[in-house]
Amino acid sequence: MEFDFLAPVNTEILDFISGLSSQQLGSKIVLHTEKQFPDVNKIKIALIGVLENRGNNTSISEVDLMAARKELYGLYPGNWDASIADLGDILAGNTVEDTYFALRKVALALIKKKIIPIIIGGSQDLTYALYRAYDDLEQMVNLVAIDSKFDFGKESEEVSATSYLTKIIIDEPNNLFNYCNIGYQTYYNSQEEIDLVEKLFFDGYRLGEVSNNISISEPVFRDADLVSLDLNSVKSADSGNFVSFSPNGFNGKEICSLSRYAGISDKVSLFGIFNHNNSVQESVIIAQIIWYFIEGFHYRSNEYPFGSRENYLKYIVPLEEEELVFYKSNKTDRWWIEIPFISNGNNKLKRNTLLPCSYEEYLAACNQELPERWWKAQRKNII
Repeated sequence: MEFDFLAPVNTEILDFISGLSSQQLGSKIVLHTEKQFPDVNKIKIALIGVLENRGNNTSISEVDLMAARKELYGLYPGNWDASIADLGDILAGNTVEDTYFALRKVALALIKKKIIPIIIGGSQDLTYALYRAYDDLEQMVNLVAIDSKFDFGKESEEVSATSYLTKIIIDEPNNLFNYCNIGYQTYYNSQEEIDLVEKLFFDGYRLGEVSNNISISEPVFRDADLVSLDLNSVKSADSGNFVSFSPNGFNGKEICSLSRYAGISDKVSLFGIFNHNNSVQESVIIAQIIWYFIEGFHYRSNEYPFGSRENYLKYIVPLEEEELVFYKSNKTDRWWIEIPFISNGNNKLKRNTLLPCSYEEYLAACNQELPERWWKAQRKNII
């Protein structure tokens, strides 16, 4: 069984939860203990720790999630009805590849059961294992990374927290349809890397862009399958991470808003939080990030994929060389743009598909401006 890779929750956590009130989150979750394993047929969200940090080139060799769990379980839930389980931890294997294998198997088993895993990790290269979990599902994958860096590396370089993206792009089978970085800081990325993102028709949003208008990221999450959050993308004044000091980054409110966007997306099926430095201070922001993801999950509107077209208004915008088709939801007022299927025998898209977009992109189209994300999606479909 895939779940044999999971070690039970530490008894110290059980003792902590026993001292909580019945209203706090810790009293409302199901736990993997020495005596019992949760019935996975009755849960919707699963929390899993991964005690693997060999991909980080830091002095932090071990991963300690004790404080993060205590902070989370001491919070009060919202008006939630989905059952949540803490399935315990995946221990570091003899090799990093062993850990990847275990994480991939566990994540795949949960996704197949329509359970959303929330992964709290050590090093962010664990994102590679989560990406590989989709191999058996035979689907294209959209990856969103909330990160100050693109995490490219040399082809010959071993996979690490700062180079895992190269392995995702190069390794077969190549199921990556789109990668989007939210919050990159230009001075941490070479111009060559920024150019490569453009060349591959991927998306990148600078920290300043998102901080000035955080809602521009919502359509990105709406189209994501896997979201990987690097805690170093949060500025140290708000995260409490003074081991890897970051004077700039998202503030606490912004990172929680992004987490909520990820949770509210009907499509997101995996959410990972990485590069924890084990400090009690950083555990506070981790707990609140998870809380907002779960809160967002409870406001999912089940608009993806489309149900009845009667629930949407269709807008056709003629341009000089194209005719763009937009849809607006009557339920949430959210927008989509249609990407037409082009038959050339080598398509990643097999039919007309709908790309989440913003109202501003619709207005731009009305002013004869072709939406950049639409154009990039078209290019990836043709190549």
